[in-house]
Amino acid sequence: MKFKKITALSTAIIVASLSLVGCGSDSAKGEKETIKVGMVADVGGINDESFNQSAYEGLKQAEKELGIKVKVIESKQASEYIQNIESVIDEGVDLVIGVGNTMKDDIKKEAESYPDQQFAIIDETYEDIPKNVTPILFKENEATFLAGLVAGKMTKTNNVGFLGGMENPIISRFENGFKYGVKTANPNANISVQYAGTFGDAAKGKSIANQMYGNNTDIILSAAGATGLGAIEAAKEKDKYAIGVDRDQSNLAPKNVLTSALKKVNVGVYDTVKELVEGKLKGGEEKVYGLKQGGVGIVEKKDGLIPQDVLNYVNEMKEKVKNGEIKVPTTTAEYEKTQG
Repeated sequence: MKFKKITALSTAIIVASLSLVGCGSDSAKGEKETIKVGMVADVGGINDESFNQSAYEGLKQAEKELGIKVKVIESKQASEYIQNIESVIDEGVDLVIGVGNTMKDDIKKEAESYPDQQFAIIDETYEDIPKNVTPILFKENEATFLAGLVAGKMTKTNNVGFLGGMENPIISRFENGFKYGVKTANPNANISVQYAGTFGDAAKGKSIANQMYGNNTDIILSAAGATGLGAIEAAKEKDKYAIGVDRDQSNLAPKNVLTSALKKVNVGVYDTVKELVEGKLKGGEEKVYGLKQGGVGIVEKKDGLIPQDVLNYVNEMKEKVKNGEIKVPTTTAEYEKTQG
């Protein structure tokens, strides 16, 4: 049971007394309690075919393979984050995982209120990381760089597009990695960029994608959560190409999704829970996943839509990123420097 940092003294004394009464119970001796992990999903929900779903899949894998118990709460709006985090804490969990950088302030606040509770947050970190928080980060730019190489090689119109959800440093990494990949593979390609201002509006994503396709764009990568599902639907209807993100989204339109820029949130979640179970989880330290760590990449299907020579080229470039020969930009300023 976790207690708030500021607790009435009388309550603490009562709780302590009750704890002492139970200390002599023989039934409690030698019993190993099952590890419990709570997850709070952001407004995209665990069926977003993207970021949240990948996190959920990692947690369910841990439940199956590591024998933990899980508690998952989906948030309908950001104002629910605090109450949802406290709800899973009340379940007596050993670790609370917040999915998404929009929980940054709420996770930090709860970490300060519950100093004995372990937390993890996906896609965010802190200048001064709390001792009981583990940030799980990804080099999204390395994944979209590979996807951009594919788009640059396969565009027939020399016009490709990037559809973002909301502007933030994470989506900026998606954008700039993609643009760098496109330009590396095809310096003559033009790249249209548009943001929807939301991660949860498929209709808006479809509208933006339709506009891009109408302007002679033939490949669009969407880093927009559920909003991006609309773009894939537009690609399917117009018989154009789309590139998925976070997880393999080819099932949504097998003939139209060229590949997906994989952000293996499931790997980060599973690894973190495994460390918790093994007693090796250290709060206050970032866990960063890139190509070298196997935490990002693209879907490569030998019998898919991408020609083998393009896959060979992409794999050559991937090795150059892994060995440090190529440094993929993360920000617009870094990208612009690569373009002279």
